[in-house]
Amino acid sequence: MDQSNALVVFQDKQIRRIWYRKEWYYPVVDIIGVLTGSVDEQSYWRQLKHREPQLVTICHGLKMEAKDGKQREMDCVSTGGAFRLIQSIPSPKAEPFKQWLAKVGYERVQEIENPELAQNRARDYYKMKGYPADWIEKRIRGIAIRQELTDEWKTRGVGEEKEFAILTNEISKATFGKTVQEYKEFKRLPTKNQNLRDHMTDWELILTMVGEKATTDITTSKDSRGLDKLKDSAQKGGKIAYNTRKDIERETGKSIVSKDNFLRLTENKKRLRLPQK
Repeated sequence: MDQSNALVVFQDKQIRRIWYRKEWYYPVVDIIGVLTGSVDEQSYWRQLKHREPQLVTICHGLKMEAKDGKQREMDCVSTGGAFRLIQSIPSPKAEPFKQWLAKVGYERVQEIENPELAQNRARDYYKMKGYPADWIEKRIRGIAIRQELTDEWKTRGVGEEKEFAILTNEISKATFGKTVQEYKEFKRLPTKNQNLRDHMTDWELILTMVGEKATTDITTSKDSRGLDKLKDSAQKGGKIAYNTRKDIERETGKSIVSKDNFLRLTENKKRLRLPQK
């Protein structure tokens, strides 16, 4: 299957999607068709745009295969844009999703007031997917350590996503000898939006934590500021994790850098379904 133009399922009806600017985009007419049952999605969309012209600002014109088999430009929205679009559709079929969005919004407010709730919900998420309990605890701890590191970077002159990726790659290369993308390819992760850490083994997670925690402490002790200085601290933090890795591999005779992944768990999550009444 072409991963850049795959199909997602909402209540047993298919919605096309395309990978654009590092996230999935969905044709507006597909979402309208599912949630309204309209026989003329294009006409419905024209009327909706006329009633709420601000919806046009969340759309991108992207070429996708139309019903006649030809490539045509369509108005498409990201996942966040799809949520906004759904809020504007006055249809009984959209109501369960609106209620779900309200619930998610309320939970997010709760998490801001009590961050521990976010960790508990993350645990529940991984449990539902079938991850082992001991792995989940390492993953949750790794999230906290990663957050501490990125918060430190933000206060020291790093603000762009590209710069975060550069620094993360420095730690990964120093620890495992691979960038994040190279590691994804090594583990044979097929889709563009797979999270590498969700496919790491116990030792890979532990060493990732070691590298990032060491980087945080080195950064603060040296008061590193600016991308170049932060890269140096990231390399040093990753080197500490590398030395630990090599010591373990020398004693066990086994490589920690592994092609093992959890695709058997994530494959069951390919379908996205609307909440049912």
